[in-house]
Amino acid sequence: MQQNPDNTGIRQSRWSPQEKILILDFGSQTTGLIGRRIRDLGVYTEIIPGDETLTGALLTGVRGIILSGSPESVYTPKAPVPDPRIYTCGLPLLGICYGLQRMTADMGGRVEPLSQREYGGVPVQLELPGDSAGLSDQAWRFFAGFDRSIPLARLIAGNALPSSSTLTVSFTAWMSHGDTLTQLAAGFREYGRSSTGFPAVVIHQDQERRPWFGLQFHPEVSHSERGKEILAAFVFGVCACTVSWTMEQYREQLSASLAEQVGTSPVLLLISGGVDSTVVGALLLKALDPEQVHLMYMDTGLMRKDESKTVQSALEGLGARHLHIVHCETAFLSALKGLEEPEAKRRVIGDLFITLQEQEVARLGLPDTYFLAQGTLYTDLIESGKGVGKKAHLIKSHHNVGSPLVKAKRQAGRIIEPLDKLYKDEVRQLGRLLALDEELVLRHPFPGPGLAVRILGEVTQEKCAILREADALYIAELKKRRSPLGKRLYDEIWQAFGVLLPIRSVGVAGDVRKYGWVLSLRAVVSTDGMTADVYPFPIKDLLEISTLITNTVKDIGRVTYDVSSKPPATIEWE
Repeated sequence: MQQNPDNTGIRQSRWSPQEKILILDFGSQTTGLIGRRIRDLGVYTEIIPGDETLTGALLTGVRGIILSGSPESVYTPKAPVPDPRIYTCGLPLLGICYGLQRMTADMGGRVEPLSQREYGGVPVQLELPGDSAGLSDQAWRFFAGFDRSIPLARLIAGNALPSSSTLTVSFTAWMSHGDTLTQLAAGFREYGRSSTGFPAVVIHQDQERRPWFGLQFHPEVSHSERGKEILAAFVFGVCACTVSWTMEQYREQLSASLAEQVGTSPVLLLISGGVDSTVVGALLLKALDPEQVHLMYMDTGLMRKDESKTVQSALEGLGARHLHIVHCETAFLSALKGLEEPEAKRRVIGDLFITLQEQEVARLGLPDTYFLAQGTLYTDLIESGKGVGKKAHLIKSHHNVGSPLVKAKRQAGRIIEPLDKLYKDEVRQLGRLLALDEELVLRHPFPGPGLAVRILGEVTQEKCAILREADALYIAELKKRRSPLGKRLYDEIWQAFGVLLPIRSVGVAGDVRKYGWVLSLRAVVSTDGMTADVYPFPIKDLLEISTLITNTVKDIGRVTYDVSSKPPATIEWE
C-alpha cells in the first residue's frame, strides 16, 4: 500500500470505476466540496495535487478535469501550475475561480488584482445572444445548468438544453477572489458578467479541440444559486458521465482497504464519543476482527456532561471487546494552566493526547506494529493547511492533524484516517449504513480539544464545570422544543453549543448585586460545515432558554447569541 506521509499516513486503495471526474487541488478551502457535490450526483471523483504529473494511468477512466480555486495569485512566483499536458489531453476542463485564472494566464490572457476583492454573494448576468447558434452541443448542455426551468433530474440525464437560444439569467453566485480577468485568452468568449463588471462565465469557442469552461465563482458552495445544477451540466452534459457511485460502494471500499492495510495487526482508535470517531469505531469493528480493535477514550475533564457514561454504553453496544477508559483530567488541566492563546491550547492538547496514549499503550502491551486510527475529516485537514496538495493555508490547528507528535506518526505511516475524504453529513450517511443508532448519528459536532476551545482565555476546572452545566441545559432544551413544523430544534440545527467568555458582567439576582460570567450561545445551520448560516432562533425559545440558564447556573449572569455566519467567522470560536 502506498504511503502518503505528507497528509494522511496511508493512501486508501483507490476506487476503480469505469469513469470519474479528476479534480486538481490548488489549495482552495472548498476543493473537497467540489468532489463531494459531484459524488452526491452519483459520479466518483478523485482529488490530486494541482501540479501532479498527468500520466496515462492517472487519466484512465477520466471523463473531465476540474481546476480548483486557490489562495494564491497566478502572477506570483509560488503560484501552483498544472502539468501542461492538461491542455493537450483533449478532455473537458472546468476552471473554477483560480482554475479559470490559471487557464487564462497559461493561454496568454491577463489576470490582475482588483482594487476591491469580490467576496460573498454577487449578482451575475448570463446572456446567450442569438448568434450563439454556432456553439457546440457540449456548450449548450453546459448552459442548461443555468436555466431555472430545467430540473436537476433532466441535467443528470445528460441531454437537457436551454429553453431558448437567447437565454438571459440573473443569479447570485458565491465569489471569493482578489484577482480578475482583464484580458481573455485567445479563443475564449465571455457569456456571464458580475454586477461589478468582470467576467464570470467564459468558454472556449473551439469546443471540438478545446472543450474548456470557466467560472469566476464557486458553484460548489451552497450559497451559489443553481450551483449543483451547473456542476451537473458539466459532469453529465459535457463529460457524458453516468450515475455509477454510491456511499454503499464507498463503505465496501473502505472495509476492503482497511483489511488489506492492517492485516492481523492491532488497531488503536482514540475515540471521543462524537460522530466521527464513533463511525470509525463501528467501521473498524465491522471490517476487522473485533479482537484486533482497541478503543481508548480519554476523560480529559474537557468533555460534555455525562460523556463517559454515554461513550461506554455506545461502544459496548457496537460489540467492542477492548474498551479502555483513561481518567486524565488533572493532567490536561495542569498542562493548560496559564494558556490563553487558542493555537497554544490546541497544540498542548494534541501533544498530551498522544503522550498519554503512548503511555497507556505501553501498559496495554500492544506491539510496535499497531496502527493508530483517528476520525479526521477532510475539513480538519483543509483547515489545518493539509489539503491533497501543499497549497492550503492554515485556518486553525486540529489536535489530530497539526501537533508535532501526530506529524511524526504520519511520517511513520502508522495512522489510519478512513474518513479523511468525507464531510460531516457524508459521515452521517456512512454511520447509518453501519447501523449506528440514529441519536448517535445526529449528534452535533464536538471539537477534539473539547471545552478548552469553548472557554475563551485560561481553562480551569471551575470554568469547565460552569460551561458543562450550561451547555447541557441548552442542548436538552433544543431536544425538547419543536419548530412550527413539529421537528426538534436540535435536528434543525447543524451545531449548537455555549461559549464561556473571559469577562464578567454586573447583574441583579433578587435584591443582590450579581457579578457573573457571560455565556454566548451559538447555533448554525449548514450542509457540510464549510459554510454556515446563523440559525434563525424563534425569539420565544431563545429568551426562555436564556432565562433558564441564568436562573439555573448561578455563576452565569448574562447570555448573548452569536449572529456571525461562516465565513467570515468559523463555527467554533477558537
